[in-house]
Formats: sequence, structure tokens, C-alpha cells
Amino acid sequence: MSRIRQAGIWRDFRMYAVLGAIAFVMLFPLLWLVSTSFKSPTEDIFQFPPQLLPSQPTFQNFVTVWQSNPFGQYLWNSTIVAVLTVSLNLIFCSLAAYPLARLDFRGRDLIFSGIISTIMIPFQIVMIPLYILTVQLGLRNTYLGVIFPSLASAFGIFLLRQAFQGVPKEIEEAARMDGCSELGLWWNVMLPAVRPALVTLAIFVFIGSWSDFLWPLIVLDRPEYYTLPLGVATLAGTFSLDWRLIAAGSIISIAPVIVFFLFMQRYIVPTDTSSGVKG
Repeated sequence: MSRIRQAGIWRDFRMYAVLGAIAFVMLFPLLWLVSTSFKSPTEDIFQFPPQLLPSQPTFQNFVTVWQSNPFGQYLWNSTIVAVLTVSLNLIFCSLAAYPLARLDFRGRDLIFSGIISTIMIPFQIVMIPLYILTVQLGLRNTYLGVIFPSLASAFGIFLLRQAFQGVPKEIEEAARMDGCSELGLWWNVMLPAVRPALVTLAIFVFIGSWSDFLWPLIVLDRPEYYTLPLGVATLAGTFSLDWRLIAAGSIISIAPVIVFFLFMQRYIVPTDTSSGVKG
């Protein structure tokens, strides 16, 4: 083995060792949470150094949490809210992004700049007006009331606009020559062409909607409409800060997010829209 090759191997080894150490540090809180959720009441969860592997692993914490609280209802509520939020967000953001990217009309750039500028406004500033509007519309303690502030987002419009701009104009012109309407062009041509961007936006929206705590806490006061973050928060009072049970509830809450990401990441692949264009 040559000296140059040995130097390359050691360089790669050091790089992977550093990346592995960084990954472990970042994943340690999650590992500790999983470990705590499986520990029995006789184990000290605050011992130092922490013991990641439970000496007496048990599923009783999950059973207790699930039986003592309507976590099935919380899971159903979160699923409905997240699915509707993702679906409506993709529709409204793509409908807003398409004309901003492909149509030429007066004030287009000004409208886009105004939309992007709203990203700098913290949610806490518009929280009270949104709550008043939600109450006036009769959406308090409803799924639509939880979804209402997330029907569209400036980030989603920006992301999809940039994706639409990357679609070759020749494909759009060919569809128009075949008699395709603007709505048909948006649905049949543009959306399939930007599928990776749609999947990326869906993942971001799903995670944000699933983990949102502040807005559901404000707009909901009936437990039958609670989402999982609110349900996990109730464990603190129900079990007087039994961290084993709170950890079990947290694992139940974040597991669907991990499953959703693992399922959707296969669709985050580049779409070669230029393959149909002769250069």
C-alpha cells in the first residue's frame, strides 16, 4: 500500500470519526429519551454517567400512558390536522407560486416581495388577531381552527416558485399548443415537474403541524380535540412529572414523524424535466 493511499485512508477515517462524534452528540438526547421510556421504576434515570441501556427494560410505561389517557384520540386528531394541513398547504402554495413564476402581469415582483417579507413577522405578533378572527368565524375547538393559520406559508410559496422557474419553457409551450388550459397546465405539467419540491414542502409542513403546541393550546380547550403535543403536556400533571411516562408519551408523539420522513424521502429525487426538450 502506497504512502499516498495510506494518507487518504487516515484522512477519511478522521473525517468519519469527527462526523460520527457530532452525530452522536446530536442524537444523544433522543437516545436518552428512548432509554428513559423503557426504564423500570426501580432504575435511576438521573444517574451520572447516564446509562443508555436499561437494566430492566419494560413496556409498562407505554401501556400506562396509553391506558390512562386517550392517546388514540390524540393520535387521530394529530393525523387529521397534519394531513389536512399538508394537503391544503400544497394546493394553496402551488396555486400562488405558479402565476408568480410563470405568468407575466403587472405588480408580480411587488406581490412576491410582500409575501416574502411576511417571513420576518413572528407568529406571536399575529397570534391575537388570528385568534379573534378564528373565534369570529366559529372555528374555535375545531380541526379547521387548528389548521387555519397554516393554510399557506410564505416559505412554501417561495420554495415552489423557485421550483416552477426551473421548469423549461418549451414544455409549457408544448402543453399550450395542445390546448391545455392554465389550470390544466398547473395540474398536469407543472406539479409533476416539481415533485421533489412538493415532497420537501410536505415534510416541512407535516413536521411543523405535528409538533405545533402554541396555536392548538390557544384555540382548543376541549380534550377531545387535543393533538399529541397537548396530550403529552397533560402527562406532567397526570403523573406528577414521572419522566419515564412522559418519555414514553414523547416517543409515541415523535414516532409518526420519523415514519413519515422515512416514507417520503424516497420521493426526494431530481425530476429531469429537460429530458423531453431537444437541445
